[in-house]
Amino acid sequence: MAKAELVITPVSSKADRAAFVDCSYRLNASDQNWVANLRSEEIAKFTPGKNPFFDHARHQLFLARREGRVVGRISAQIDELALKQSFEQGMGPGTGNWGAIEAEESEVAKALIDTAEGWLRREGMTRVLAPMNLSVWEEPGLLVRGHDHSPMVMMGHHNAAYQGWIEGEGYTRAKTLYTYELDVTKEFPRLVQRIVASGEKNAKITIRKADLKNFDRDAGIICEILNDAWSDNWGFVPFTDKEIAHTGKALKPLVHPDLIRIAEYEGEPVAFMMTLPDINGIQKRVNGAKGKPGVLGLIKLLLWLRRPYPADMRVPLMGVRKKLQSSRLASQLAFMMIEFIRRSATSKFGAKRAEIGWILDDNQGMVAIADAIESQINREYAIYEKAL
Repeated sequence: MAKAELVITPVSSKADRAAFVDCSYRLNASDQNWVANLRSEEIAKFTPGKNPFFDHARHQLFLARREGRVVGRISAQIDELALKQSFEQGMGPGTGNWGAIEAEESEVAKALIDTAEGWLRREGMTRVLAPMNLSVWEEPGLLVRGHDHSPMVMMGHHNAAYQGWIEGEGYTRAKTLYTYELDVTKEFPRLVQRIVASGEKNAKITIRKADLKNFDRDAGIICEILNDAWSDNWGFVPFTDKEIAHTGKALKPLVHPDLIRIAEYEGEPVAFMMTLPDINGIQKRVNGAKGKPGVLGLIKLLLWLRRPYPADMRVPLMGVRKKLQSSRLASQLAFMMIEFIRRSATSKFGAKRAEIGWILDDNQGMVAIADAIESQINREYAIYEKAL
């Protein structure tokens, strides 16, 4: 029998937006390694006024249907801040994005990508970097290695077939992102231990915990260092004040002072490392296939948030001010923060496993640090590009 006509329409109502979110839950329900985020958080992510990304981005969400049944989705977006970056740094003038793609089959994926590209062209874009869900600060890239295990908090997980479908539409890889896994129950190599011990004797260096009583202040310090430290990185787009406040509020339930460190040199904050307990572990157990935990599941989630034990860890962000990045001090501060957090993660949270990343494949400094602590690449994400 011939297939029913495929119809793609823009999301234009709350019901459409709900269908957009629910499509992901349904199409991934059979993947034992996919993690269902809370549905309410996913709805907010794609709602202007609830996600400050949309304050500086034009966008359109699309749904694919056959005989009224949703069979796929995609977002198309243009970040005005990204357009102001240099082309050599990844984004730049004329560069738009699509992301959040889900599709039952290759025909649906092709039609959705064609639709997103058409929207970007009509908006004046000449190039696309994808997938971005929704920005480089959220879930960038397509998982192309590591489908055999679940992602940690704030990382994406995708159908392995998507790689072939996207590359079949003329997309080539622009950049590779890695996550690194390590056993935190083991002490680091002796060289790293000596570097840390030397730093502990240096009166000019202070590695302090985040201060929950002054959370907004420390969140501001971290984001100010982040914008400075990452400003020359490929794909960088500035983090706005609203995004800082929004992210701080969203992550506050996962914030534990022992796991977030700020490094000061002669009293000046010059580096930070943020580590989060992996909420995906508990979410996988209680959220169900639709991101809606029952009463018992919600209680378990809330209790876990109060005392995440045992908990694996993820380091989503770290940074050292640019003025120090080529110095020995930069790597010493990084090793010290990693070691101090490792000690707390194992002793207070029962951690056995941690993940660092994502890290750009050509970020030599971070790759060298990951190698020095004997971590191993466990997941790989591809960001693709195509001329429009």
